[in-house]
Amino acid sequence: MRAWSELFRVSALFSVPGDALAGAAAVGRGPGRGTAFAVGASLCLYEAGMALNDWADREEDAVDRPHRPIPSGRVSPAAALGAAGVLTAAGLALAARAGRPALAVATGLAATVWAYDLRLKHTKAGPAAMAAARSLDLLLGATATAATARGAGDNVAAPAGSVRDALPAALVLGAHTYGVTAVSRHEAQGGSTAVPLAVLATTAALGTAVLTAGRAGRPGTPGEHGAARTKGPGEHGPVRAGVPGEHRPARAQALGEHRAVPAGGSGERLPVPTQGPRAHRPTRPHHLTPADLLLTAFTGAYLRTAGPPLLHAALNPSPPLTQRAVGGGIRAMIPLQAALAARNGAPGSGLAVMALVPLARALARKVSPT
Repeated sequence: MRAWSELFRVSALFSVPGDALAGAAAVGRGPGRGTAFAVGASLCLYEAGMALNDWADREEDAVDRPHRPIPSGRVSPAAALGAAGVLTAAGLALAARAGRPALAVATGLAATVWAYDLRLKHTKAGPAAMAAARSLDLLLGATATAATARGAGDNVAAPAGSVRDALPAALVLGAHTYGVTAVSRHEAQGGSTAVPLAVLATTAALGTAVLTAGRAGRPGTPGEHGAARTKGPGEHGPVRAGVPGEHRPARAQALGEHRAVPAGGSGERLPVPTQGPRAHRPTRPHHLTPADLLLTAFTGAYLRTAGPPLLHAALNPSPPLTQRAVGGGIRAMIPLQAALAARNGAPGSGLAVMALVPLARALARKVSPT
């Protein structure tokens, strides 16, 4: 049991369910039946990649990591390869339950995983392939959630539109994965200072982007996920007298031009300046909401989990500290997924993802995620 746990790196499994939950939030849906299928498919494909990775690296591990399950003889190469095949088939079968669009995304994800492990891992395209796999995993959650909701009769956008809505979140998660993979290429021998420093800067930029984008996109009125609010009289331009409810298009105001508004009820119309201190109505100050506070907390947890190990690896690029930086980057995916969910109006999903952090930390003490 311990040998297979090490082969599958089970402590890293907790970084997977948040992909689907963040994808569901990105398309404006709560977790549903499709999200559950996506989580199951993601877990199977992730573990297939872990088993295949050790099978492909068995000769290299015999030199650099003789304690790994395959070179130590605790798991046979044939058993690891067979497990990878069975888990891949199971992942595709679960994705198919969510519909053809989800199966198409899962097929692309499986192909990327196998291509990375068998061909691309030791090439310059390796980090990009891993980034693509993690991005596709989030898009799988988005597509599966939207497809099953549509099949149930909910009024949601078509899966193609949902994928476009989820692309920003997928790109953020992919960029983080790219950095973690770039650092992991030096975890056996160490020796790289520039890579951890560059990834540390990228991590800070991603955290800032998630936080600022979340606050800028916070809706000011009820109705999240882009729901339009009802506009009151005059918001499309002045209402013409005698024609209730009719609006005319607003036109650009020239410098110093005045627009007329009714005064009192006498029919007199007084000029109101469109320039100067009275040109615009004062906007209400933005108050931090509970969702804002959660987003800030999740983003802070992301930076706190990924940042210090990267700094230590940059200051002392030894194999142990580099491996610790990789492990921190894997665990940091959980608060990043929570922040992405909260940014897209699903703080409940963010809290559910963050509940996995103590489990991942506890299991990482027994089974290394790298």
